[in-house]
Amino acid sequence: MAQVSRGQAGRGVAGALSKVLVANRGEIAVRIVRTLAEHGIASVAVHSDADEKALHVRLADESVALPGTAASENYLDVAKIVRAAQETGADAVHPGYGFLAENADFARAVTAAGLVFIGPSGDTIEVMGEKVAARRVAAEAGVPQVPGTTEPVTSADEVRAFGAAHGYPVAVKASFGGGGRGMRTVAGPDEADDALAAARREAGAAFGNSEVYLERYLSAARHIEVQVFADAHGNAVWLGDRDCSVQRRHQKLVEESPAPGLPDELRAEMGEAAVRLVKAVGYVGAGTVEYLVEDGRFYFLEMNTRIQVEHPVTEAVLGMDLIAEQLRVAAGEPLSVLASGPAPRGHAIECRINAEDPAGGLFLPSPGPIHALQVPMRPGVRFDSGYESGDEVAPQYDSMIGKLVVWGPDRVTAIRRALAALDEMVVDGVPTTVPAAQAVLSHPDFAGVTFTTRWLEDAVEFPAVVGVSTGADADDGEEGGRDEVWVGGRRYVIPFFSGAGAAAPVESPARRSRGGGTKRKAAGGPGPGGSGAVSSPMQGTVIAVKVADGDAVTVGQILFVVEAMKMENPVRSTVDGTVGDVGVAVGDVVTAGSPLAVVVPA
Repeated sequence: MAQVSRGQAGRGVAGALSKVLVANRGEIAVRIVRTLAEHGIASVAVHSDADEKALHVRLADESVALPGTAASENYLDVAKIVRAAQETGADAVHPGYGFLAENADFARAVTAAGLVFIGPSGDTIEVMGEKVAARRVAAEAGVPQVPGTTEPVTSADEVRAFGAAHGYPVAVKASFGGGGRGMRTVAGPDEADDALAAARREAGAAFGNSEVYLERYLSAARHIEVQVFADAHGNAVWLGDRDCSVQRRHQKLVEESPAPGLPDELRAEMGEAAVRLVKAVGYVGAGTVEYLVEDGRFYFLEMNTRIQVEHPVTEAVLGMDLIAEQLRVAAGEPLSVLASGPAPRGHAIECRINAEDPAGGLFLPSPGPIHALQVPMRPGVRFDSGYESGDEVAPQYDSMIGKLVVWGPDRVTAIRRALAALDEMVVDGVPTTVPAAQAVLSHPDFAGVTFTTRWLEDAVEFPAVVGVSTGADADDGEEGGRDEVWVGGRRYVIPFFSGAGAAAPVESPARRSRGGGTKRKAAGGPGPGGSGAVSSPMQGTVIAVKVADGDAVTVGQILFVVEAMKMENPVRSTVDGTVGDVGVAVGDVVTAGSPLAVVVPA
């Protein structure tokens, strides 16, 4: 492990913390490093080979290289991270979110090394981070919950039996993770095998543990979460709530605080139930209790034993720094807020800006270089990011570029300000979810608070083309500009659509900055004799090959699964036909447009 020193900072919170290793990357690592600097605490960054020049590394006082590109070689390697903390003289470790943040063994290893783990104890993480055990604790604490299993599930027959007993759809969920990773919805018994296999595979890749459990999936619910905090002095409070219902692939796209349209009585009941749960496990630190709310009732979903991705909206309406509050608790001090349910000031909205192409609602991961990143300087606008202009979004990790957080004195103003900020925001080089966020915030259902967790995928239509985001100016004059158009003073590019037999989703670009740019062609295209080339829609790793030469396929059938940026992406057939020229195997790394096979239309 190579170590680079960049100076020392003074004593930190109450003199108890002087140097903290940040066991993460991206925007949350940047956020933690900056808060540490504000409090005079030195920071240590760790990084993979791919992140050698990343922003969190550039900002930290010191950096430690953890060789390798795969997360299992660095960000998920407990021994390497603990050793890095010891070698740099850190006295604490902050796990951020994701990776090892909810890994009980990691928390224990940090503590055993004589370091402070900025989070709950390993025992608490084990109970609440393991979702099946958390359900048992929630039941004992009198927190209502939907039907679910109390033991891990290992066979598709168990999924089918649960569905027969409780009804479909059924959610298969990772026991040791969150953020939508390792989660699949089963609409009927025929989907059980594939859904279970995919959930276990994705959970293992994201969290290092493939264990899953089942819950009855509420199809008309809102996703509401409550921010909780507890200290070592017996104080436990809930600090408001957030609505996180706007999701795709069970991953949040837009969040807001406070959750709109909730009766005050229901809001308080959820907060009090969250505190009961916290006290039942002797919790210390920041946490989030998540609920599903349907027909005026709430049900326990899970507890995240870490800081949440969307914590900035709570900060915006409470005027708090929740990362600083974590440092305060870790230093042994009491909470700065000792009464639950402080009144929020105004309203805040967070839009996750990911390197994904939302065209057609596909949200295809789109890693690549960011040629320009510009965020408008407006009142109430904040952007937490792990990137700057010139950085590159690596395909090995999460697709998030940053979080646009907008505050307003009321919800209407916050929505209006967020739309204005999104309109002025520039991300040049990769497609992003900016157009998706614009579609959400401008939708009458969002304004009227008539959405659920299924709303984005079921009710919001995304055009096949939503703009362009490339970067270099080469090829700008190619083919006379016949595939570009100006709308409202902005330039958009119409992609080259693939032929009738193509099976890969069309890769269409997202919003771009004003000015020149290269044209992007769709992955795949017509092959010889009317056959269709099946191409990878993104750069990634082939994790499943479901067909062989000569197989007959039908429209919508999954042919391949490509994993990119911690998400599995099925490549489906668009025609009835016969497969030929399968040219990849499981484990192959492919680039966007790489040929996978050919489908000859029937």
